[in-house]
Amino acid sequence: MAVAVRGSTWSPFTTLFRQFDAALVPTYAARPVAFTPAADVTKDGNDVVVTLALPGVDVEKDVEVVVTEGKLAISGKRAEQTESTTNGVLRREIHSGEFRREFTIPRDVTADRVEADYDKGLLKVRVREVVRQTPEPAKVQIRSAAAVAAVEAETR
Repeated sequence: MAVAVRGSTWSPFTTLFRQFDAALVPTYAARPVAFTPAADVTKDGNDVVVTLALPGVDVEKDVEVVVTEGKLAISGKRAEQTESTTNGVLRREIHSGEFRREFTIPRDVTADRVEADYDKGLLKVRVREVVRQTPEPAKVQIRSAAAVAAVEAETR
């Protein structure tokens, strides 16, 4: 029977955790952790607003917003933040590195209809007047088999 003493500094779980944690640190420290900023996409009237959480990012220097045919691409990087070491173990909880987020937009949207603002860690990209074109109904003529055969004969 195991006896647990409150305030004890030793337990099999603590020892196991320390061994497991120490074994993972070199792998974790050597492998870069992907940074993907969280995003919200909302509608504001005829506008679409894409909001990315980018705290600690120098947006003037490290972020780029590009509009191409049918795509809104937001890319950049977050510089490595401070590190802390405790008993030789390195811990990183603020992720750094490069990121890229792409959003589909109508093909006719150009950069002059897109604006971006950054405030309090949030990048807001507004795409103005994103209105889905509704196609006009059109009647399709039905051809007979004889008409199809005549067209095929002409093309030969």
